[in-house]
Amino acid sequence: VTVAYNKDTSPNKLNLGVGAYRTEVNFAEWTGKFKLILACVFGRSRVKEYLGITGLADFNKLSAKLILGADSPAIQDNRVTTVQCLSGTGSLRVGAEFLARHYHEQKTICIPNPTWGNHPKIFNLAGLSVKTYRYYDPATKGLDFQGLLEDLGAAPSGAIVLLHACAHNPTGVDPTLEQWEQIRQLIRSKQLLPFFDSAYQGFASGSLDADAESVRMFVADGGECLAAQSYAKNMGLYGERVGALSIVCKAADVASRVESQLKLVIRPMYSNPPIHGASIVAAILKDSEMYREWTVELKAMADRILSMRQQLFEALSARGTPGDWSHIIKQIGMFTFTGLNSEQVAFMTKEYHIYMTSDGRISMAGLSSRTVPHLADAIHAAVTRST
Repeated sequence: VTVAYNKDTSPNKLNLGVGAYRTEVNFAEWTGKFKLILACVFGRSRVKEYLGITGLADFNKLSAKLILGADSPAIQDNRVTTVQCLSGTGSLRVGAEFLARHYHEQKTICIPNPTWGNHPKIFNLAGLSVKTYRYYDPATKGLDFQGLLEDLGAAPSGAIVLLHACAHNPTGVDPTLEQWEQIRQLIRSKQLLPFFDSAYQGFASGSLDADAESVRMFVADGGECLAAQSYAKNMGLYGERVGALSIVCKAADVASRVESQLKLVIRPMYSNPPIHGASIVAAILKDSEMYREWTVELKAMADRILSMRQQLFEALSARGTPGDWSHIIKQIGMFTFTGLNSEQVAFMTKEYHIYMTSDGRISMAGLSSRTVPHLADAIHAAVTRST
């Protein structure tokens, strides 16, 4: 998509396939004081020595608290082991490799349909057998909750279940807290192992705590789970490849043994992680003023995306575009599953120079108040042309 977009010479071209935040004027950068904070922390990080295999200790400790909660009983009981990894992808891969070697219940992982395109590749390559469970309902453009419960209920006992902590990619459809509780009860009753992918904490709702609530529900019941974190989106550290894998165990001695085995996974894979990105994250998370500035910026980013959703919905409503477009404001996070089919997408690319994935997923962060009318015109033309 990006290659085709770059070759297009139209002044009206629009790239809605990019999975990175953009400002209102389409700059791929953070705004306000946070940029100065990043520059300040970069300036401090002069050490070039290797980190240990598990990464920066402060980063690991603070990352666990961010996702599990500062008062998490699992952290207080030393039942959590956290290792620094290469962003979300690396965290998933390390977790998958560990499970393929040491999880003796099942070598099967159930992933939602649809899900992030890299998920099946990561788990297959690690040696796990990948199955899918129903998640998205094209008819309602919402959650297929009944299908989800039926498929997880039919999963082999002890299987691993991949769950998006918030802002499901690519659909932007999340369960409600009540639905999360039903999912938790089913997973625990079937003795399934939850593996959370948390790529958008704070970026979905603007609240770090609200976006971690699904994970914390599973930790609160005392059971085991895994959580892969990425700081690419919520700190804008895409190129620094900063992530963490936390494994919540039933006892402190188990967590200690798990950590030793994670080291054996990491050592031949990439030996040890990079220092700069983790130093930035640790500095921000442990400094109250920098943390406050970060949360302000994060809320502003989430609010801008929510505003783009509202503006697009209103623009389509004003044009009388056929269909119910309320899913645009019901979905959450960076991406929206528009419901457009591949032929409509191709038409919009050819006639309006708008680029997105063929399944109709768009990045709301790629929009601005200036480009919303152009997109609304294109969607209206594509839909009315095919009806």
